[in-house]
Amino acid sequence: MEERGQVWVDADACPVTIKEILFRAAARSRCMVTLLANHAMTVPPSPYLSFVQVPSGFDVADNEILKRLGDCDLVVTQDIPLAAEVVEKGALAISPRGEPYNAETIRARLAVRNFMTELRDSGVTTGGPPALDNSDKQRFANALDRWLSRRARSAAPD
Repeated sequence: MEERGQVWVDADACPVTIKEILFRAAARSRCMVTLLANHAMTVPPSPYLSFVQVPSGFDVADNEILKRLGDCDLVVTQDIPLAAEVVEKGALAISPRGEPYNAETIRARLAVRNFMTELRDSGVTTGGPPALDNSDKQRFANALDRWLSRRARSAAPD
């Protein structure tokens, strides 16, 4: 049976340490990882890694990910509206902190995001998320490993 699923990375805001975890996982699992961004970036030479530079513009990278997305794929993003569309299409999405986006949680995440946007738009300083720490990196690596394990099981012959 052919292997199924690949990883799409909303790479513009993806932390370097998360990209490094993805690069190692791609080599280890032989899973295709494609990074999409509107600015140039380099990826290590590997048959399992690719980079797509998209034009600058609102949601251009998001739209390209959605256009290429398969139902067995995984998307790594911290963009809540993109994650909502991924979930709506039946694929899986996780944040760079390893937090899964799913049908049960995405509405609440969108509501919080919209509320924070309203606060910022009204002049309230909300600050950003805390810096990525070791537990975030480990949670991401564990979530990625779980997805890769399910992917490998689904590709195994009966």
